[in-house]
This record gives sequence, C-alpha cells and structure tokens, in this order.
Amino acid sequence: MTNLQGKIALVTGGSRGAGRGIALELAEAGAYVYITGRNAGTPQGAGERTLAGVLDEIQRSGGSGAAIRCDHTKDGETEAAIRQIAAEQGRLDILVNNVWGGNNLPILNDPFWEQAPEHWDNMFTAGVRAQLMTNYYAIPLMRSQRAGTGLILHTTFWDEYKYTGNFYYDLSKNALVRMAYGLSIELAADSIAVIPLSPGWMRTELVLESFGTDEAHWQEKEGLQTTESTAYVGRAAAALAADPEVMTITGIPQRVGDLAEKYGFTDIDGRKVPAFRISG
Repeated sequence: MTNLQGKIALVTGGSRGAGRGIALELAEAGAYVYITGRNAGTPQGAGERTLAGVLDEIQRSGGSGAAIRCDHTKDGETEAAIRQIAAEQGRLDILVNNVWGGNNLPILNDPFWEQAPEHWDNMFTAGVRAQLMTNYYAIPLMRSQRAGTGLILHTTFWDEYKYTGNFYYDLSKNALVRMAYGLSIELAADSIAVIPLSPGWMRTELVLESFGTDEAHWQEKEGLQTTESTAYVGRAAAALAADPEVMTITGIPQRVGDLAEKYGFTDIDGRKVPAFRISG
C-alpha cells in the first residue's frame, strides 16, 4: 500500500511489540515514521529489538523514517522529541500513543489488596501519563496544520468494558479509552480523530520468549494458535489512517479483529483473526 504518502507519523514505544508492528506497517503504506523509545541501539546491532533495529527494517523494506531516543516519563525528553519533528517536518499527521511500562511486574489476576502497589507507577506513570504528556506536546503541532484529517491512536485493551482480571491493568487501560474519548470531543472541530485501538493476543517478543519459540516456529505451539502478529494491529492503524471517513468513529474503541472485517486486511499468515473476547 502507498496510501499514506506524504504523511508524517510518530509511534511511541516503537522498538518492539505493537509499536514495532505499527511503525513497520505505516512505513509500508508510505508514511514517514518517527519511532521513539528508550532502547536506541546501534546500526551494528540492527537485528535487535531496538529503535535502530526497527529503523533498519523500515529502510530495508523501502520505507523512510527516523529514530529518536526518548524516555516518555521525562517531560523534557517528550517535548524535545516533538520539537525535533516540528523543526524537521513542520507537521504531524498521525500520532500512535503506544508507550507502556506496565509489564515490568508480572500481571497476575490476584485480588487488588494482594497486588504490588508498584503497578501504579508502571501502568500510570510509564503508561497513562506518558501517553497524556505526548498528547500535550504533540496536539498543538497537529492542530497547527489545518490540512486534512489528523489521527491519534491509543493502543489499549477493550472488550465492551468487561473486567480484565487485574485491577491496575483494567483501570489503566480504561483510563486510556476515556482519555481518547475526551480528546475526541475537544479535537472534533480540528478534524483530528482520536481512537482507542485494541489488539488481541499478540505474539510479542515477550510472549514468544515465554513459550520458548520465535515468530518462525510459533505454529508448533498449541497455546499460540489463536494469537496474532504485531503486524495485524499495524495494518489496522494504517487502515484507519487512510480512511477519509475516520471522523465518523472518533472516540469509539475499535478492536483490531473487527477492523480486519471492515477494511478487508489479514494477518501476515492470511488469516482474519477474530476480535479478542474475554470469556465469561
């Protein structure tokens, strides 16, 4: 696809997981993609899951972009990253808020009072607040363009407000949904759509490692048969960014599996993986 030619995108947390998948697919669709994260890496280690590694993948696939090392828990670094994009491009069309620090502790389904309070900082300081402050610095740049429809995506988890089983995870992911809803109202007049984007069970690097496998051999693991690649959420993001009618769904949570049906894309293995549902 080349339907995002001329668009400037920023994907936070772009060195691995959903961020990597989204960055690669936006670049494949023609956007110039900035990726941010704390793990910069080096060109010599381009095969690693680092910003340098993902940028190398983008460029080897014929795309274009740039990497900015940024710790989004530090407001000064977030502001500097947006300032760099403004100086180099003068615009920002697509913002993907994907930065997330919530996996630093095991996410267990124990009762709230048995959970470590450190989950709050992992999920809210390094997750919700980091995304909020990226919006804070990026939105003025997006509003200044007044040219076409802009798009802000928040990667989250949503299944019609069913409880996820972990108090902190549920609270933080729903906070992102509500953040997107509030911004969708405040940015409607600027034609900037703000959408919570919910993937299913992705085969991230951590998931594959926990099963003792890799992307080339995941189908050998029975427990991974219902998973989706990180490219799947990337294709959803690219489809939303290319949709001229995206303002009609601003503020409304979107599941990747549902968007595959709507826009007609598939995962890398040709499947349309259904939207993930919480059982019970």
